[in-house]
Amino acid sequence: MDISSGDISALVFRRVIREDAAEYSFDPQMLTLFMELDGKKSLAVISRKTELKMSALREAANKLLKLKLIEQVAEAIAAVDEDFMDTLKRQLSLAIGPLAQILIEDAVNDLGQSVARFPTRRAPELVESLSREIQREEKRAAFKQAMVRKIKEKGY
Repeated sequence: MDISSGDISALVFRRVIREDAAEYSFDPQMLTLFMELDGKKSLAVISRKTELKMSALREAANKLLKLKLIEQVAEAIAAVDEDFMDTLKRQLSLAIGPLAQILIEDAVNDLGQSVARFPTRRAPELVESLSREIQREEKRAAFKQAMVRKIKEKGY
């Protein structure tokens, strides 16, 4: 697996249990990353938690992959939950009325995603896209504030 280029922020890895793992020498970034890997958190989440830059995580992950101490988790993309989508629809409805659901579906499709499995990492992008549909500045600001609070609450 080559992670030397491209966006790796959404990748999720887990530790591989090996009997000879104690024989390897870890640098501080490798150890930090290795300890955070649980098969659930993306590298973006680990970066925020550890305050390590993505470039340092890329380098550490490359070393750990070469040593076969970690492996990528299949279907690593976390999706927003129903509560988030309900809040999105409610807040957009307050700002523009009954067309909210249609605009959400269109925006999600424009981003090449599905409403049922919309990636958490793209939630801010979806909110920004939908906010452009709101004509009145005060309603746009209220929508964005409410959705930023929800994104933070959910940890997206």
